[in-house]
Amino acid sequence: MSDIDVAIVGAGPAGMAAAIRCREFGLNAVLYDEQPRCGGQIYRGITRSPLAQPEVLGTDYWQGAPLVRAFERSGAMHVPEATVWSVTPSRDGLALGIAVGAPGHRVARNVEARAVILATGAQERPFPIPGWTLPGVLGAGGAQILLKTAGVVPLGRTVLAGSGPLLWLLAWQYLRAGVAIEAILDTTPRGRLAKVLRHAPDFARSPYFAKGRELVRDVRRGVNVIEYVTSLAIEGDLGARAVQYTVDGRENTIAIDQVLLHHGVVPDVNLAQASGCTLAWNAMQACFAPTVDAWGGSDVAGLYIAGDGAGIAGALATTPRGRLAALAVANALGRIDHVTRDTIARRDRADLAVALRGRAFLDFLYRPADAFLLPEGPTLVCRCEEVDAQTIIGLARQSCAGPNQMKAFIRCGMGPCQGRFCGLTVNALIAREQQRDPADVGYYRLRFPAKPVTLAEMAAGPTTPEAIAAVVRSP
Repeated sequence: MSDIDVAIVGAGPAGMAAAIRCREFGLNAVLYDEQPRCGGQIYRGITRSPLAQPEVLGTDYWQGAPLVRAFERSGAMHVPEATVWSVTPSRDGLALGIAVGAPGHRVARNVEARAVILATGAQERPFPIPGWTLPGVLGAGGAQILLKTAGVVPLGRTVLAGSGPLLWLLAWQYLRAGVAIEAILDTTPRGRLAKVLRHAPDFARSPYFAKGRELVRDVRRGVNVIEYVTSLAIEGDLGARAVQYTVDGRENTIAIDQVLLHHGVVPDVNLAQASGCTLAWNAMQACFAPTVDAWGGSDVAGLYIAGDGAGIAGALATTPRGRLAALAVANALGRIDHVTRDTIARRDRADLAVALRGRAFLDFLYRPADAFLLPEGPTLVCRCEEVDAQTIIGLARQSCAGPNQMKAFIRCGMGPCQGRFCGLTVNALIAREQQRDPADVGYYRLRFPAKPVTLAEMAAGPTTPEAIAAVVRSP
């Protein structure tokens, strides 16, 4: 029998909350994460911030510090710099393939757990426009990570382009850090706000409303916000030099040194899907997400999904989701009965309901316009294999059945990112050209390793039966 009761993948708020609760019920919990320290994307760098002025990031960011301290006191084991690349059924539960250690010095190992909670979070949505692969073009989420972990901010002429709450938050943080922003090119379609007013009453009662209104107001005071942008293209040869945009049919150009793109976030589904979890199409958020029950339970026995990896719900929803998944695990492993589980869950469900209040308003308002989901011509879609939109469109018009057949023909989705940067775009292009529902087109059929792991790393792992058994018993 495995010595690990529950293995948790991802040390963001959902993963830490799940680990804390598992320990409350005496479960042996081990938390694996790729980063050297806890925090995930939301609280990245919170344990060792390089910022001389911590107020730059805002109070919401620093509210994660108590959660990190509670995790450190919980007794759960934290394994940093650990890349989990497979989760498969085993005799006593689930087996995880993990590469542990700093890059260049990693060692592959196998670990067994009675249950697994995936808290892999979200990733930025692909934003395939002309020039998006040029040096000087970065995702807003990546830029925010640089700010949180290294205190790095852009110098020179900087433009933010796209839509979504993170774009406004990053602009607000940059202003507080003294960064001059040339402009925000807002791609939220004209008339979209009027269409979502039916959801406004719920959003007005959400915890995001007052903070969001103040944040947007502050940004508009300090930045030139250009609204209703209908097309974007980055110009340059060896690097980004200008951004061309269209408003009301008129083309304009802004000279830049860098441009930060963002069109919202989507669940990181690769590990879950490769593990056998069924994906479902979320039309409102225009993405796929794992199918889970009210506790985060998937259709793979013993595998639970918490946080934004189970569907985008926002930062405040991640902690209660992690706690609910832990309750389900404690019940499944016999530490509590279902009556105790349900009683404790009432507070978590109440917190989750508050966090989800007004979610439909944000999802409708910031759903990317089709013009930015459906690239044309030589615009790269698959960055790893350098496959452009016109190649994918041509095959779709020849009745290519779906993303997996497309992958076999032209290798899109077969690079190191395993389709993270092209999967949704390939799906959207096939759906448009063949007049099919995205749910019917489907997503890549993912296989292990879900993250790149070298043969050298595998070879550095245990080789004898005794050594392998020792690794399996050790977290």
